[in-house]
Order: sequence, then C-alpha cells, then structure tokens
Amino acid sequence: MKKVALLLIALLGVALFATVGRCEDDAAEDEEKAAEEDSDEDEDEEDEDDTEVKEENGVLVLKDSNFDTFIEGKDTVLIEFYAPWCGHCKQFAPEYEKIAQTLKEHDPPIPVAKVDATVASSVASRFDVSGYPTIKILKNGEPVDYEGARTEKAIVERVKEVSQPDWKPPPEATLVLTKDNFDDTVNNAELILVEFYAPWCGHCKRLAPEYEKAAKELSQRSPPIPLAKVDATVEPDIASRFEVTGYPTLKIFRKGKMFEYNGPMEKHGIVDYMSEQAGPPSKQVQAVKQVQELIKDGDDAVIVGVFSSEQDSAYELYIEACNALREDFTFRHSFSAEVAKLLKASPGQIVIVHPEKFHSKHEPASQKLSVKETTSLSEVQEFFKKHSIPLVGHRKPSNDAKRYAKRPLVVVYYGVDFSFDYRVATQFWRSKVLDVAKDFPEYTFAIADEEDYADELKSLGLSESGEEVNVGILADGGKKFAMEPEEFDSEVLRDFVLAFKKGKLTAIIKSQPVPKNNKGPVKVVVGKTFDDIVMDTEKDVLIEFYAPWCGHCKKLEPDYVALGKKYKNEKNLVIAKMDATANDVPNDNYKVEGFPTIYFAPSNSKQNPVKLEGGDRTVEGLSTFLEKHATKLQQRDEL
Repeated sequence: MKKVALLLIALLGVALFATVGRCEDDAAEDEEKAAEEDSDEDEDEEDEDDTEVKEENGVLVLKDSNFDTFIEGKDTVLIEFYAPWCGHCKQFAPEYEKIAQTLKEHDPPIPVAKVDATVASSVASRFDVSGYPTIKILKNGEPVDYEGARTEKAIVERVKEVSQPDWKPPPEATLVLTKDNFDDTVNNAELILVEFYAPWCGHCKRLAPEYEKAAKELSQRSPPIPLAKVDATVEPDIASRFEVTGYPTLKIFRKGKMFEYNGPMEKHGIVDYMSEQAGPPSKQVQAVKQVQELIKDGDDAVIVGVFSSEQDSAYELYIEACNALREDFTFRHSFSAEVAKLLKASPGQIVIVHPEKFHSKHEPASQKLSVKETTSLSEVQEFFKKHSIPLVGHRKPSNDAKRYAKRPLVVVYYGVDFSFDYRVATQFWRSKVLDVAKDFPEYTFAIADEEDYADELKSLGLSESGEEVNVGILADGGKKFAMEPEEFDSEVLRDFVLAFKKGKLTAIIKSQPVPKNNKGPVKVVVGKTFDDIVMDTEKDVLIEFYAPWCGHCKKLEPDYVALGKKYKNEKNLVIAKMDATANDVPNDNYKVEGFPTIYFAPSNSKQNPVKLEGGDRTVEGLSTFLEKHATKLQQRDEL
C-alpha cells in the first residue's frame, strides 16, 4: 500500500513538472511573440513617412520635416508656435482647439496647426519666434503677425479677413528711402529715425518686425514720428556719408542734422525712446528752489541757460546745442530774474554748477559762457564737455562712459560713500587727491568705490593689496599702470603721477606666455606681443579675437587656418589670432565686444583698423575682405 502511494506521488510530480514546464515555455513564447510584435511596430514606425501630418484634438501637428510640404499651395493657414512647458500655452490650448473646430467648418475649411518650437527649431527660427505662444497667419506662405486678443472670436475674425481672395497686407509703416528721396525726407522732418541695414544681416532680420511695429505705433502719435530704412547695400553712398560701418545702424535726423541713436532695439523701447526725443532737450525751471535742490542733492553737473525769452537768439542756439548732447547731459533753462540772480548770471549766459559735495577751493564755484552773435554751436557744445566734471569727481559705472572716457585718467579707489555717516571719511581722502589734481590739469582725476570696480582693481593687480586706498592710471591705447601698494597721502600720489608723466612706469598687461614656437600659418598673439606683431608698420595684419569656448570661433577655425596657409608666402602679411579672454588688447581702437571679432590692421594706418562686419567668413570671403584693404600684397600685384 505504501509503495502504491509513493508511485502516485511520483506520477503527480511528473505531471506537475510537465505543466510548469509548459507554462514557462508558453511564457517564453509569449515574450518572444511580443518582442516580435514590438519589433514589427518599431519597423512600422521607422517606415512611417516623416512628412505625415498628424492631428491632436482637431489641431494639425507640424514639425521641421513636414512644415514646407504641408504649407505649399495653401492660401491661408493659422499656426501657433508653443513650448510644452509654457503656462500661457497650456491655458490657451482649449481655446485654440475651439478655433480649429470653427475654422474646419468654414467654407472652404481653413487649416489650424501648431508647432512645438522647442523641437521644430528650424521653422521657429525662420519665423523669428522668441516668445510663447506666438500666433501667425500664413497667407500664401507669407507670415502675417497676429497681435490681438487670444479669444476664439477675435482670432477667427482676423483669419477670415486674411483668407479673403482680395486681401492684401497693409502697406509698411516704415518709409523706404533711396538716393531719390532721402535728402528731401530727412531735411523736411522735424524728427525721423532711419535704419541702415543689409538684407543678409541676421540682426537686421530680427529687428525688422520690431521696427515695423514701432513705426505703426509712432505713425499714430500726434504729431507722428516717422521711421524709415535704407538698404545700405543698394545705397552705399548714403551709408558712407553718415559713416555707417555695421548693421543695423540707427540714426536720428532733425531737419537734416544727424544725431546718434542710443536706444533699445525692440518695439516698446524704440517707441519710448523716440517719444522722449520728440520732447524738448531742456526743461524750463521757474523757481529758485528747483535749482537749489539740484545743486544740493545732485550727482551730476547742473547746466542752466538763462535767457530773456524764447525769442532770444541765444536760447535758440542753446536748444540746438542741447539736442546734439541730450543723451549726455541734463539741461535746464529759465526766463526768471530770480533764477538768474541765484546763479549770478545775466540773460544770454549758460551756467554750469557742480553739486555742493564736489565744491573745492581749487576751482571756481561755477563756469559761465556768454552766448553772443558770433558764438558757434561747437563752442557751446565744447563748453558743456570741458566743464562737465569737477576737478576730482566720483566715477561710477553709471557715468563712466559719458564722463570719464578721456585718457589719461587717474583713479583713486577706496570706500567712496557720500551718505551722511561716511561723507567725512570720503572727503578726507578726496581732499588729498585734490591737492595733486590741481597741479596736473592735463589729466583727469576721479575717486571710485572699490566695490564698483573690483574687476578693474583685479586687472591692476591691486585687489589684494591690503591698503585702504589704491591708485591706478588708465592711459591711452588701453594701457594700465598701478601704484605700488603703500600708505596713501598726497605726496605718494604726486610721485606716482610724476613718474607716469616722465615715462618711468611699466604698463600692466594681462598676457599668456609668449609662444616659443610661433611658425604656424596663423601667428598667435598675446598681450605682451600685441604691439610687436599687430602694430608693426612694416606689415598688414589680419587678426581674429576669439574665446576658447565660442562655438562660432570653433566653426571658423578650419577656414581661418586655410586662409593662413593660402597667404603663407606673403612676407608682408600676417594672419593672426588672439585669445581675448586670456590677454589684454592694449589698444582702444581694437574693441572686442563679441566673438569672433576680426580686424584688418593696414601697415600705413594701425590706429584705424578695419573691422569685418558680418559678411562671408569662408576662405573666399575672408580673402576678398583682406585683399580689398591690403597695402602690401604681392599676389595681388602679380595678377
């Protein structure tokens, strides 16, 4: 009996084992089948036409690969450029789906599509998409900006309007100027802004829609302010007349007289800036108290013209002079006898007074210019510039470019603070600088807060001097000189300035080591060799200023090396490069504001290098630029 039981258990185990084995086999077969199906699906996906246009909730999905194919031949298409993470886009999505449904029922139906601008970067770039959502209506492939309300009603009405067979885009608000109408237009305009552009310029293309929007808004102003544009590649004579060297360049004209445009490059900024330009350059002051407050609490020169009336010829000249420098100074004028008395001035005089904190026994309390019939516009403007800073002023990042661009500049760095608690200490050190500045009128002196100019102190090697007061001289050609750290007083400063005047100081130049082997097709320039190589008057030099991390620089490198090889036999031509992040560029005429920056330094005009603006940066393009400006090219002479 026991044997029978054991036999039954054994048979049951075999059966169970067989069943388990079959289950595992079936599972393996299922996995294998599933893998085959997945493989088939992957193959189907790979075989799928990448130009196929899918639909999500009634909205067509376009991407780089199918955009052009879909748009071709269609009269009107509504497109939204969006980003998946954009909250406004998510909020707008249900409304956009309603719009798609409504326009699908239109006769004829109007396609409604969307483009993920974070994926379809090529299409987004082509249509200058810079924010989300961006809505555009394509009419026969040409974009029409939509700037109305993001509602079904507003968008549908606008799309239907554009879809009409006879619809044409409204004429540009921006005037197009050529040699035939330029002078008449600008000479008769009280105020006009003119853009000089090149059709191939990427910056110009980005500015174009913003400029046109600003033109539309300013055309509706009362009185309107016209905006115009000149294709500088078609009208080179006009561009040359107004010293246009890069694109886009914007210039302001008042009755034919040109002024620099220093405003923003987007719609709202252009509108605000030009609206401000339409106002008078000088504000009238009627009360003595207004002038007193400016002198007591101000930070900059107080310029006030005193006149008998608006019909005063001196007033007219003053306003004209102010217009040219309205970006650099704050101007005031008055017809008040009380204001004239306060300033100890008579009608027809212009007065410059500095804030009280800058007054000293070493300089007059005010400067006056009497405007006569023989006084020229340039004399008035020179008066503003000459007396715009005190003997020792406060140099700050906010006034640096406008007030302290002249060189040589002697800067005394310490904890500058004119607030009540620190004014005594600030004036204590400033008084010591004044004692020296009075004896060197040919130099500009200034005090500066050490925290505002931490990077500059570092470049002078003074950031860790341990001294309470440090001194540097910023000289012509971008050269810098540092005073050896020691306890500061007037005599120490005087000795330092005298040593500079006598040429006994050694300039500080940030520089990589001089290359031991520099015989490649592209010569490496460092801070210490800039003058020897680039400023060599025996040779023409093409120099690229680059940054090691710059993608554009890396892309340019093969062509630049090939250019060096092409001209390797030219004894009087140097193809050079310089890492502008690791070396000082010791010459102000070679300004580097982006990478790569390329200059051609002719042998006969080293202080007037020619900057390569845009253009073709292939070997052929660089060769054309080089040969156009070369002065000692043998290959060209042989042709």
